[in-house]
Amino acid sequence: MDTPTNGREVRLTVPLDPTAIESLLRTRLDPIGAPPSLRTRGDADISENWPDKPTSFRPAAVLAPIIMRPEGWTMLFTQRAEETPAHPGQISFPGGRVHESDRDAVHTALRETREEIGLDLSFIEPLGAWDQYETGTGYRITPIVGLVTPGFELTLDPREVASVFEAPLSFLFDPANHERRTGEWRGFQRTYYAMPYEGRFIWGATAGMIRALYERLHE
Repeated sequence: MDTPTNGREVRLTVPLDPTAIESLLRTRLDPIGAPPSLRTRGDADISENWPDKPTSFRPAAVLAPIIMRPEGWTMLFTQRAEETPAHPGQISFPGGRVHESDRDAVHTALRETREEIGLDLSFIEPLGAWDQYETGTGYRITPIVGLVTPGFELTLDPREVASVFEAPLSFLFDPANHERRTGEWRGFQRTYYAMPYEGRFIWGATAGMIRALYERLHE
């Protein structure tokens, strides 16, 4: 039995076959062009002590790049530069704030991905979104899944991204790796998801979005 989330217990099975994963992604996500999901997740989902929860949120979008490698599908992450003012050194998906000129969340996610890591859009097939995610720093993030064909080259913007790495979906979609940890933030004890992988610490909003995607695919 998996851990309770939002007051309910979830029994989930991990499909490791790429065909099964792709079928779930194509049928369970909110289609491209559909209105944003009314289901909202966030840092407060598993942290009961959040007295300073933001009352308003700025729109943002990220791309969750799933790379269709023959030896096993992976998800690509960025490690932010230490010099960047937004979450220095943390692991995240490529993405950022919605600009007035952006057509929609997909446009934001793809634009930011191209700017941050130089991933050419011809390698990306945007599939859809899942639950918006509200962060303790006041952002409401729309996460977009993009299937990525191998063979691409990356050019990182050193002002924003220090490095990139990939983690297997077989690891990320295994609930045994969805750790709950507690630490102090802004003077209060907070609970958050963490998925440490080979010396990389995936946690916070990024881990929370992965957990939400996992649940969306297996509900």
